Amino acid sequence: MVKRSIVRLPAEERRLLTDLISSGKTAARAQTHARILLKADAGADGPAWVDRAIAAALDTSLRTVERVRTVERVRTAWVTAGLDAALYPQRSSVPRPRKLDGQQQAHLIALACSAPPVGRTRWTLRLLSERLVQLEVVESIAPETVRLALKQTNASRG
Repeated sequence: MVKRSIVRLPAEERRLLTDLISSGKTAARAQTHARILLKADAGADGPAWVDRAIAAALDTSLRTVERVRTVERVRTAWVTAGLDAALYPQRSSVPRPRKLDGQQQAHLIALACSAPPVGRTRWTLRLLSERLVQLEVVESIAPETVRLALKQTNASRG
């Protein structure tokens, strides 16, 4: 993996990160990000480890480090926005579109309040999601989305 963002920590930031880890009073994610920065440091005092070595040293899976909050993302955040952005990443403020519009949600509620399929005593989230796809109300929908949509309403499935 080619490193696009090379971390070269100044002595003051290196000391700050070391103190942050040793205090043990910081959030676990911030401590993990501090450890990532310390291991990725390509400066004079840093080890300049590769991503796989960092993942092994942090006793976490490569999937966690490379996919969710990758070493590369932490590096990039440090290079572009500074130490605070790398340690405490902010969630995106871009609103996500709703999975179900009002009409689709009405179909879901009506289906959940109807009699369950033959051989079943009640609707399950999986059954509801499969039936919505069968009825072509939606192209695809996860049972978790069905749960969240029903949770927002006062509809009782029982």
